[in-house]
Amino acid sequence: MEKELYRRALEYHGGTRPGKIAVVPTKPHATQHDLALAYSPGVAAPCLEIARDPASSYDYTGRGNLVAVVTDGSAVLGLGDIGPEAAKPVMEGKCMLFKLMAGIDAFDLELDARDPEAFVETVCRLAPTFGAVNLEDIKAPECFEIERRLNAKLPIPVMHDDQHGTAVIVAAAVINALHLNGKRIETLRTVVSGAGAAAIASVRLLLALGIRREHLVLCDSQGVISVRRTDLNDVKREFATREPYDTLGEAIVGADLFLGVSRGGVLTPDMLRTMAPAPIVL
Repeated sequence: MEKELYRRALEYHGGTRPGKIAVVPTKPHATQHDLALAYSPGVAAPCLEIARDPASSYDYTGRGNLVAVVTDGSAVLGLGDIGPEAAKPVMEGKCMLFKLMAGIDAFDLELDARDPEAFVETVCRLAPTFGAVNLEDIKAPECFEIERRLNAKLPIPVMHDDQHGTAVIVAAAVINALHLNGKRIETLRTVVSGAGAAAIASVRLLLALGIRREHLVLCDSQGVISVRRTDLNDVKREFATREPYDTLGEAIVGADLFLGVSRGGVLTPDMLRTMAPAPIVL
């Protein structure tokens, strides 16, 4: 980041009111009568109704329009494992986007919980506060287990933005690109740089749309994810190729689609020239 942008970003996030989000009242609160309804004694009425029927919490509180944006800070943007405190500006930004783009309220929760068991337990205990959970910037493969277990345990929607959000955008881009270049999805030779949450979720959705597994090669920082490698976790092993490639440069020759969900600069101009005509590069 250039120095001037860096300085301006710090000024933007700091100042007399640090941060990007705040809590504001949604009901009248100017008079003693208003406050008597908002708190004691009036607040007892909705409390008693919710005690009789917990589902009515959606009728008498803001729960139905409140999302938890939850992270452990282990895979933040392009910054990596920077911890929960350093992840907070990003989570505040996500909450800001929820409000601006969809009118949805969101609280950011940065958890000091690197063990998936502790993370899942913490979110489950907090779940009565929220109408939905948005997992954010959690490293793979822990993110897959956390998302699976929370969806199994909680009665509210749980999504992992790095998985589901990215996958939806990638799928939309591929569908649109195919309309332009005239190719069929089942014929695409696809190479993916990256094997984290975003890459795996995107690949799974592309497979559901019609890309064939035998036409798919994933690469990580060690090279092509191949059946010949002995260092793969269970998720990577699921997508290991039997093709003889060892490097991205070898795999990309003749490819129709390149999906980059890793660090920048891995696809060089020379590699791009070896791809099939009318390639799709994301």
